[in-house]
Amino acid sequence: MKLEALVGGSAEVVGPETPLAVAAGVMVDEDVSAVAVVDDRRLVGILTDRDLTRALAEADDPKQEPAAAWMSSAPDVLPPDVPVAEAAQWIMETGYRHLPVMGGDELLGIVDVRDLLWALTTEG
Repeated sequence: MKLEALVGGSAEVVGPETPLAVAAGVMVDEDVSAVAVVDDRRLVGILTDRDLTRALAEADDPKQEPAAAWMSSAPDVLPPDVPVAEAAQWIMETGYRHLPVMGGDELLGIVDVRDLLWALTTEG
């Protein structure tokens, strides 16, 4: 199985200036643990539940902080034709829990550890 089987053709996105409270609301509403941060249709970062936790612990007014201040900038990405097992190995080596999947310049989705675990345990 390849990553393309795990992405639905879209990812939840916010802008760099989106307040963390709004980004957190998107994550709750869509039941996701990360959102892509996109500026002018370009992926510029990824904001995860860990980033929100860090902001809550460290920022004076975390609700109003912009996503860009807490996101991981220029995240590593993989193309959709990468096998799931290879993506899982990459996640184990890097320690990341979320993986943006890009088809050229287009963000196809974000795969997380649970997606990979599901794919690896149901493949066959």
